Amino acid sequence: MNEELPNPWADEAPVAEAKPAKKTSKKKAVEPEVELAPQAPASLNSADFDMEGLMSDFPTARELERFVFDETGIVLNLKGRANKLKYQVAMDVLNGIPVDMMFIGNSNPYIDKGDLIPEDPIREKPARDDSLPERNQVQNSFYCAVVPHPDSTMRAQNKKVQTIFRKYNNGMISYEVLGPIEPVPHGEKIDKYGRTRPEVIRMIDPRTGEQVAVRSDGTMTNQGKKLRAMMQTFKVNRSNYWEMWVDREFVSLNDSIANNPWDLK
Repeated sequence: MNEELPNPWADEAPVAEAKPAKKTSKKKAVEPEVELAPQAPASLNSADFDMEGLMSDFPTARELERFVFDETGIVLNLKGRANKLKYQVAMDVLNGIPVDMMFIGNSNPYIDKGDLIPEDPIREKPARDDSLPERNQVQNSFYCAVVPHPDSTMRAQNKKVQTIFRKYNNGMISYEVLGPIEPVPHGEKIDKYGRTRPEVIRMIDPRTGEQVAVRSDGTMTNQGKKLRAMMQTFKVNRSNYWEMWVDREFVSLNDSIANNPWDLK
């Protein structure tokens, strides 16, 4: 098929049909991306810890107590509590909500009490002798750290006790052993790890409370005689501890004594 060629002789050149102009789409300017800081996943609850999470992660009271202790430093006492109650208490503590003090414990949850060596309780300090004057009537006192221990086992180890002697204005002299209280292992048993350990820790407590050694009339108690005899064995120059430091005599002095020693009372 012959294509129609343009006529070179024609007065006017044929006008080519104008093709519709291509539409140019204007691209929107792309805004630079802003880098966002990493965000923690948002909880569906208003608090960080919920009941379901605690129950699934910590199935026992011991594990729950340890987790709360690690997170907050608070010791809880949850053993034996109702299941929902103990998880509610733990959740409240973890979320900073105050709880009843009945749920607060005092022992480290990582320590198994079954592995601890039991200790005897420390007895109360013996009462002060009622016949002694008030403490504001003390004339002088003497602290001595060389009195032998009253316990025979401790004394065999050359242990000493801390003793204070007090002399009162009416002539009475008292003694008081202040301590120390010493824990001593007693017995043996094998623990669950096969190790030998003491069965119990006994407390050797030499405290006496303040007791009478010399009465106001100058007579001595039986224990006072023994203590005086012992203190007299400790020599100080030509004297001894009892005469030099315990049974001392003091005279009340004032500024006028230098001018007139005859009115001394």
